[in-house]
Amino acid sequence: MNATAHHIDLCLAHLGQARFAQVFCDFVETLEIDQIMVFSIEAQGASCLLSRHFREGALADVLAAQYLDGWYKQDPLLPKLLAAEPDTITLCTFEQIQSGMSDAYRQIFFDAPGLYAKTTLIGVRRDLRLFISLYQGDLTAVQPDPALARLVGRLALLHFDQLRQSDHPALLDVLSLRERAVCSGMLAGQKAEEIAAQIGVAPSTVVTYRKRAYGKLGISSRASLFALCRAGDPAVSTEE
Repeated sequence: MNATAHHIDLCLAHLGQARFAQVFCDFVETLEIDQIMVFSIEAQGASCLLSRHFREGALADVLAAQYLDGWYKQDPLLPKLLAAEPDTITLCTFEQIQSGMSDAYRQIFFDAPGLYAKTTLIGVRRDLRLFISLYQGDLTAVQPDPALARLVGRLALLHFDQLRQSDHPALLDVLSLRERAVCSGMLAGQKAEEIAAQIGVAPSTVVTYRKRAYGKLGISSRASLFALCRAGDPAVSTEE
């Protein structure tokens, strides 16, 4: 079994499970992607289901929060997503959609952060409508093979359609168990000392897990964690 087949096999084996996020991101990273983000678009708004950054300097804390705070309504692909038929995956490149962007949208989400290439998969299954976006910040980078990119979209669509009810936002599935526990505690309004006592570690270790989690999510602050997770889970505490 070659490496790509091995990654795909692991993803299929973990569909609908928390472990999927990590094996899925391992597969995506092999495609020389700098950043992947998965957004669900629903009648009540948008939510971030997965965010993972493989290169230093990702701006997820700014970009995702802005996108969730209403800018998704100006996404040039939104009409296409809303009109897509169930059980379909549609691949769109940056070149195909850039003419439909407003100047402000392009400046915020592409020019300012230096994201020069983007492949978006539109995935629809039943009442689930997803944007699976693959970003590259290097002008010389080879864009992912369309067949593999479509497979990334299909795997994400199948997973989030099957995902079991969880006691934490799906976004955190990319983290280790301890990192997830720390972030879940923070989202519940707990202090570092409370989280430390709950998981049986020192408060300084909680800080270490928090830093690792922030790095994987591509964020830099507690406010960014709340901004990413709050939209996808109305039960998340907003107390600071």
